[in-house]
Amino acid sequence: MMQHSWKDSIYRQREQLAHKLRAPLARLGDQCNPVMSDREQLNSMLLSGLASVPYCSCLYALGADGIQISDNVGDSGIVPGHYARDRSQRPYMKEQVPAWGFLLSDAYISLLTHRPGLTALQVVRSGREMLGYIGADFDLRDLPVTSELYEEPGNWRQIKGDPAIRSTLFQQTRVESPMDRKLDQALSILEELLTERGIFQVQIRFSSGQATIWTVDDPFRYRILDHEALSDPDICLVYPRRAYPDNALLPRPAVARVLDTMQALRMADETIYLRMASINMFNGMVSLTFSCDGTHHMRYDELLQKDRAFWFGNAA
Repeated sequence: MMQHSWKDSIYRQREQLAHKLRAPLARLGDQCNPVMSDREQLNSMLLSGLASVPYCSCLYALGADGIQISDNVGDSGIVPGHYARDRSQRPYMKEQVPAWGFLLSDAYISLLTHRPGLTALQVVRSGREMLGYIGADFDLRDLPVTSELYEEPGNWRQIKGDPAIRSTLFQQTRVESPMDRKLDQALSILEELLTERGIFQVQIRFSSGQATIWTVDDPFRYRILDHEALSDPDICLVYPRRAYPDNALLPRPAVARVLDTMQALRMADETIYLRMASINMFNGMVSLTFSCDGTHHMRYDELLQKDRAFWFGNAA
């Protein structure tokens, strides 16, 4: 199955929404054409056409200059207070309307509701003269989601952290944390939890000596294991044995190797060292945040292929 990014999902969602809105707004624009200079008739025409525009929260008409020439019209009827409103600086008015006269704007934060919304604009013309626009506002909560949830990409990504931390990198040195003192044991416990006890995601904070875990039995809540729990193998008794998931993209034998690599990156250098890491077995991804506050996201197998020179330069 082809994987789609979140941008691909947005594009498909907008494409399907535009397909549903273009025809009814074009008809409404034709109906409003003769009355664009009459506020009362415009209001009446918009009221009668509201039901024909699916998911619409309100309609209004604008002049070519972006000044509102009707009232807002919604399910409750005419909404006063918007006539002569200047919308020329709103995000949807700054987008280029295509030659065919219909625009579905990018999403923006509404001034009135402070929630994400978007606007459709239909150009109204008389011959070659542009008379204005019919505007239709939509609350994103009212719109159906018709595209599949996108897949998180598996390619390596590097995200730079706080510049203030990066600028003082060589003025700091790794300080041994409570977890560091028993790191072999802590990682052995985490390996047991991941491979035998139904833990599918873990975030390890080496510097503060704790780990946050998520279980397949209760996936919507996290649990925190401090350095004391991570030094006591009895913690494994709290979590019942569970078969390793068949649909995990992180193979069971690779879990120990990933943890070993994280241990090596924690201890390899006193200045550039691993501060935090996470593992998710279902998407097979790991995340590594270093003392410079930079973060790497990559597939587990890509992590295992990297050598010391990749992380610490040729001097390693």
